[in-house]
Amino acid sequence: MDTQTALPLLSAADQERVQELLDQFRRDADVELGYPVAFDVDYRVLADFLGFNLNNVGDPFRPVSFQLNTHEFEREVVRFFATKTRAPEDDWWGYVTNGSTEGNLYGLYLARESLPDGIVYFSQDSHYSVRKNLHFLNMRHIMIRSQQNGQMDYDDLRESLCIRRDAPPIVFANIGTTMKEARDDVGVIRSILADLALDKYYIHSDAALCGGYAPYLDPRPSWDFADGADSIAISGHKFFGTPMPCGIALARRQNVERIGRAVAYIGTVDTTVTGSRNGLTPLMLWYAIHSLGDKGLKARITRALETAAYTEARLRDAGIMAWRNPQALTVVFPSPERAVCDKWQLATNDGISHVICMPHVTHAQIDRLVADIKRSGGSAST
Repeated sequence: MDTQTALPLLSAADQERVQELLDQFRRDADVELGYPVAFDVDYRVLADFLGFNLNNVGDPFRPVSFQLNTHEFEREVVRFFATKTRAPEDDWWGYVTNGSTEGNLYGLYLARESLPDGIVYFSQDSHYSVRKNLHFLNMRHIMIRSQQNGQMDYDDLRESLCIRRDAPPIVFANIGTTMKEARDDVGVIRSILADLALDKYYIHSDAALCGGYAPYLDPRPSWDFADGADSIAISGHKFFGTPMPCGIALARRQNVERIGRAVAYIGTVDTTVTGSRNGLTPLMLWYAIHSLGDKGLKARITRALETAAYTEARLRDAGIMAWRNPQALTVVFPSPERAVCDKWQLATNDGISHVICMPHVTHAQIDRLVADIKRSGGSAST
């Protein structure tokens, strides 16, 4: 394939339309504070790979007949995250997904195959896709109350487990809830299971946002394999800022081996949800990991946490009752006027909005947001 061959030129009108879209995206990115995507990693150095149809079909750890893949880079990415999540040395497996919804689906699928009679316990602050995944998999489930800060209500979990002691529990832990970035404590969940003498269970950690930087926090949250998780989902387009959705699914290999199927057509074993997968996203994640390194990744979370503290302080100085969970990038406050929410693309639910201080967010952006809130009359608490 000649990657230098250009497509026929667009008409002047079509070129203008595309340029307008690009200009609009640049403007919108400058006022995007409500959703967890990072814009500070430049992936354009990999643009030449757009000249190939890269398909990471099947298990990235097995040979495959289709050679236009980035399995080698995918394996390095998965090993990086296996190390950061303290996966058991000889009992882990993973792959790069289309995003954390797929990673959560994968974890729940493994749980169902491991404990077919199990009941899933998840909190009311879980991501909306959790119920969708449970519907796909036809899994029994019970919703657990959340505490005011968004964390799972452990007393309600304990009571619910006591009522259904006959069914093995599958606990869906949120390592950063959608609106409040609350983190369920896997260690506490395990202690409850131990107190109730429940020895057959499965814990999945939905670490979509926080999984990218939780290994660099001090004190370290209780969320990974060493803490008791059996599978973990992490997003790649959030903290790592890939320009298209992707994620990492990690699991204990003993559970993955239950679902593997040999596929003659592709000459390999498929242990994934979708089979054919984007071959560009593993390369992008590999690039971010290697170009930034541990030092750069830690510097990004340190900077983001400082910006979150600045945001909370600026909002409070303006008379707005802002707050955040410990070591969170998410600053929560009463929703301002609709025009402000729309301009800054603030996620809003039940009268609260939030700013997520990703590594690219600046003090100047926060200052402009606060000024807009004050000009609009503040928030409900002002």
